[in-house]
Amino acid sequence: MVDVNELKFDDNGLIPAVLVDDNSGDVLMLAYMNRESLKISLEKKLACFWSRSRNELWLKGETSGNYQHIREIVADCDRDTLLVYVKPDGPACHLGNASCFVDDVMPREKEAHEKFTLCGLMELIKGRKAEKVEGSYTSYLFDKGLDKILKKIGEESSEVIIAAKNDRKETIYEISDLIYHMLVLMAEMDIEIKDVIKELASRHVIDKKVKQEKMTS
Repeated sequence: MVDVNELKFDDNGLIPAVLVDDNSGDVLMLAYMNRESLKISLEKKLACFWSRSRNELWLKGETSGNYQHIREIVADCDRDTLLVYVKPDGPACHLGNASCFVDDVMPREKEAHEKFTLCGLMELIKGRKAEKVEGSYTSYLFDKGLDKILKKIGEESSEVIIAAKNDRKETIYEISDLIYHMLVLMAEMDIEIKDVIKELASRHVIDKKVKQEKMTS
């Protein structure tokens, strides 16, 4: 824990605060806090800044409704910059973008696997559920229903086991098939990826607690 008094504000009494989406890890915006806005942020658990242009306190979302609910605040090693992890109610950018950082200065060429995310795949799968597409295998699974999806998961699980006995590359291929069908099942049952992450995180906390208890016993 870092005491607020350890933080280093500049000559104008300000400290940079970088807002980060607690779920995706995306950087949302950069603003500045003074001691009063930081105090409000800690008390309300809502991001509050000092507006340098208006020379006044600025509770993010007070006008737009896009409040930024604070989950965690972390200081850097020099204690002169803050990372503020938030759960956004809406876009952080006043232009309506989720993030203020959207304009490339030097675009990065990404390989295909770098562009891919499980969350993106999940959104595509949910889209195939909401609006069926002719010829889509995913839409076909939703048309056939839960029993068909479960049957495919059973088949893919068996294929993972068989592949793992033979070849690493084949195992990766079969695991990918299994994960895809698991995501289809999740979409069918309205289960989000974050729900599974939350469950896994709770097990980690319990496991850590048991380990600590064993060390002290």
